[in-house]
Amino acid sequence: MKTKGPEVVVVVNPTKVDLADVREVLQDAATAAGVEAPTLVETTEDDPGFGQTREAVRDGAGLVCALGGDGTVRAVAQELVGTGVALGLLPGGTGNLLARNLGLPVDSLAEAAAAAFSGQDRTIDVGWLVVDPDESQRAGDLRTGADNVHCFTVMAGLGFDAQIMNDAPEGVKDKAGWAAYVASGGTHLKDDPFAVDLVVDGRTAAAGQARTVVVGNCGELTGGMVLLPDAEVDDGRLDVATVSPESLTEWIGVASRVLAERGDGPSLQRDRGRDLTVRVDPPQLCEVDGDVLTEAGWLRFAVQSACLVVRVGRDSA
Repeated sequence: MKTKGPEVVVVVNPTKVDLADVREVLQDAATAAGVEAPTLVETTEDDPGFGQTREAVRDGAGLVCALGGDGTVRAVAQELVGTGVALGLLPGGTGNLLARNLGLPVDSLAEAAAAAFSGQDRTIDVGWLVVDPDESQRAGDLRTGADNVHCFTVMAGLGFDAQIMNDAPEGVKDKAGWAAYVASGGTHLKDDPFAVDLVVDGRTAAAGQARTVVVGNCGELTGGMVLLPDAEVDDGRLDVATVSPESLTEWIGVASRVLAERGDGPSLQRDRGRDLTVRVDPPQLCEVDGDVLTEAGWLRFAVQSACLVVRVGRDSA
């Protein structure tokens, strides 16, 4: 299967890979798939992939691959929403969470490139996080181009979830992988809880004290843990987990429940819907697909159905 557009563009984070090795592997994979050699475009500190992807689409690329961490994937995906141009997923970071949730290769660049260059297309949903929405955004105007609106393909969260992302050093993540988040999490187990009001599709779903709220388009976390077992990337819904342990013992109970993929229980409530509003006091740090944003007291999460084309392996379609 040849790429639909005139060329393949790979948006690559040069801090995550050896570019010379990457070029060689991708050239071999392109030759085997019968497509043009990909054009590599590097991300920068100022632009993690948004502008590079917009330019690739304007120039007529039929496939834009993200090669970097989950942040690179998020940036490329956000710009491909609604374009019909396929997203290819090449492993290069700590999590590779969207690829994991789609059953794509995450340990071999050559295998991932083969899936991207000669696989099939699958259409999935994305989620949007609106940080401290204004009056019109609270009333339903999503305004995806606004500065306070951020796409996520996997998960977004606030509180403990965002804190561990914020405190896991890049150098440690590069060496220790997902274990860096475990170390970071240990320092925040005793953080103060916050007041939360969660409204799902117009109904109150949770109210009280919480440590973290996680909203997912997918269910699998770093390390293979499944926090949201009912989440599917193409079901037109977002799944949400409200986690509210009051002690270390209850934290252990939550972890055990997640590892065993059991249902709700003490300190863990799950729900799902198309449009979610979370109000917290005091304001909490929030993140999307591992990219830490800012503190916010009011957040809106909304799903956009069947809007992103992803190139998957034939066994994953």
